[in-house]
Amino acid sequence: MQYTSHYQSPVGNILLAADTTGLTGLWFEGEKYYANNLDPEHEERNLPVFEDVKRWLTIYFSGQEPDFTPPLHLLGSSFQLAVWEILQKIPYGKTMTYGEIAKIIADRQGLPHMSAQAVGGAVGHNEISIIVPCHRVVGTNGSLTGYAGGIDKKLKLLNLEKADMGHLFVPKKGTAL
Repeated sequence: MQYTSHYQSPVGNILLAADTTGLTGLWFEGEKYYANNLDPEHEERNLPVFEDVKRWLTIYFSGQEPDFTPPLHLLGSSFQLAVWEILQKIPYGKTMTYGEIAKIIADRQGLPHMSAQAVGGAVGHNEISIIVPCHRVVGTNGSLTGYAGGIDKKLKLLNLEKADMGHLFVPKKGTAL
């Protein structure tokens, strides 16, 4: 059984979902894969995990790096889980490319290479936005592309973290728009 709660952030309404293990979803209202893995039968309830997540989000949106991670329950394929594990290690205020993540995955699996596009698919289907920081992933050329929450939110989150934006740009066309 999953439970839901809501959080009003400075960049839009957020739906939270959790089960008894931890947070299973954090989606911006209207994002590309909104509530993609939310059980059809769920109920709104105030759980301790939601209090932890809301405290984390309040700290984050105040412009500070939270010093804890609320309990998470990531639900995905082994490949997605491997990519999301790497996302969680991208430091606050830093970015990493899809290609860099692909290289890490390939090295771990003993493969000569891994598709950056496959990594992009896993990043795009991350169910726990912000806390599992998919907004910190950029194209190899510095393109701010591929954020399911929308390019405007990606920009706001990176600016909030005071990320170096000097080498980053919004593409004229593509998946970010």
